[in-house]
Amino acid sequence: MSARNPKRRSEAASPKRPVVNRASAGKGGVREARSAERRDAILAAALEEFAANGFAGTRLDDIAQRAKIAKGTIYLYFADKETLFQELLRAMFAPIVRALEHIPKSDMPTRDILERMIGLFVQEVLGTRRKDVIRLIIAEGPRFPKLAEFHYREVLSRVMAAMSALMARAIARGEVKNQAYAKFPQLLAAPGLVAVIWSGLFERFAPLDVAAMMRAHLDIVFGERKTP
Repeated sequence: MSARNPKRRSEAASPKRPVVNRASAGKGGVREARSAERRDAILAAALEEFAANGFAGTRLDDIAQRAKIAKGTIYLYFADKETLFQELLRAMFAPIVRALEHIPKSDMPTRDILERMIGLFVQEVLGTRRKDVIRLIIAEGPRFPKLAEFHYREVLSRVMAAMSALMARAIARGEVKNQAYAKFPQLLAAPGLVAVIWSGLFERFAPLDVAAMMRAHLDIVFGERKTP
């Protein structure tokens, strides 16, 4: 019997590694990066056009011109104008929704958590173009119910659920006595809606300190903070 070659046995037991064409992999990565950049450019152009002209008044031709692409390129990424707007909503609000849904379950007082959320709202909603998108939904949602439904399903319902759970926690811990805040989280969110509307219509006449207003609302809900 001939002796087996241990080297060959080892090689046979080990799966062969696929041969990687690094040049092709590099080209694929570049293509993916360019595709992502083009998609982002379309979304950015769409935001400007929707904010300026509303949903009905926005044309894909104008979005393409602003993005410096051919109109047909848009259809490589989005089926139609409605799908484009929906993806714009998802891209803009998904980070905010995730932040609210992952509120830390710690011993931190609920009011402290809400004050952090106020800072997030002022910086990431009022301080960005997200407020323009919210105003667009308010203005054109009745005419385009599918857009309103999408915004409710993807954003608003999840925000309300997070707020309701947070207030139920506050009630269970004795921080808030009125159970209406868990049943109707819209009561807690109302100042944010006022701020969005006010910033679009009346800010130039009477600037509003949104953070101070929202903290005053927390005084109503939780009682005034006791200063040491």
